[in-house]
Amino acid sequence: MLATKRDHTVEVENDRRWAAVRARDASADGTFFYSVKTTGVYCRPSCGARPARPENVAFYATAAAAERAGFRPCKRCEPEKPPRAERQAATVAELCRLIELRDEVPTLDELARHAGMSAFHTHRIFKAVTGVTPRAYAAAHRAKRVRGELRAKATVTEAIYEAGYASSARFYEKSNRMLGMTPTEYRAGGTDLAIRFAIGECSLGSILVAATERGVCAILFGDDPEELAHDLERRFPCARLVGADARFERLVAKVVGLVEKPRLGTKLPLDIRGTAFQERVWRALSEIPPGETASYADIARAVGAPKAVRAVAQACASNALAVAIPCHRVVRKDGDIAGYRWGVERKRELLAREARR
Repeated sequence: MLATKRDHTVEVENDRRWAAVRARDASADGTFFYSVKTTGVYCRPSCGARPARPENVAFYATAAAAERAGFRPCKRCEPEKPPRAERQAATVAELCRLIELRDEVPTLDELARHAGMSAFHTHRIFKAVTGVTPRAYAAAHRAKRVRGELRAKATVTEAIYEAGYASSARFYEKSNRMLGMTPTEYRAGGTDLAIRFAIGECSLGSILVAATERGVCAILFGDDPEELAHDLERRFPCARLVGADARFERLVAKVVGLVEKPRLGTKLPLDIRGTAFQERVWRALSEIPPGETASYADIARAVGAPKAVRAVAQACASNALAVAIPCHRVVRKDGDIAGYRWGVERKRELLAREARR
């Protein structure tokens, strides 16, 4: 009997699932369950209950299998229910739909009542799942509605009210930052918005640099100069694209210098256009020193949204300002160099240049 018990203990300790239980690894939730003979309950791997002894533990592929073996669900981790992360995601998705369907932005207290949670917990869970606060999400959704309505409605005023703004004054306070131009210019697809640009060559291939009066709005790499021009046209279908002059060529030279010797750095005036969350991610990227890297999870923690790793990766992919906003300095958790919209080889070369002293 003692040998059997000892064998069982060794078997459990050598099982990779035991390491997940000891680490309370939430990523393992749903992949297996474990029972504790002395308490008569079964749990999910992340359960925060007092650690069990390995000789009392058994593993099951499903909750139903654990119950058939005579164990009841733990009241602390509720293993018979969907994983907590899944339940939180479902709750936040419901809150997002509520925000999207309401003309007036719901208050945090209203959202909390709908979710059946405290305002503090609602705010924390919403930000952890989406990467932004409920207020920022509502603002981003309203901005999206404004863009759609400006294209569809006959007048700017009609579009403003259809997007849920109670007064035009409140909208115009934020419109320039929201759209990157006046509402009338946006309705026309950027008509009369002058964008100066130039396409040149650097050691990483073709490069397009474009700027508005505010600053550089695009730095794009590619292999086909014509395709780079088309990319800019798609972004601003009715803008006035103006060829480079001598002054602009100096700006292009600065950008090329940043590509060739990224460790030297340079201050560029930037016209950054993105959602609230994207801009937070891009600011965090800009704080990574040359020659260093950070993981997507590191950036998620830096912007206060540790669970929004996928959203961080999407924000990196949406960056239109290569090198100026150094998304090439973000790598996978294991250090693997991947996920660069302008090609992994360009990313690897930029990192190699920055590593040279």
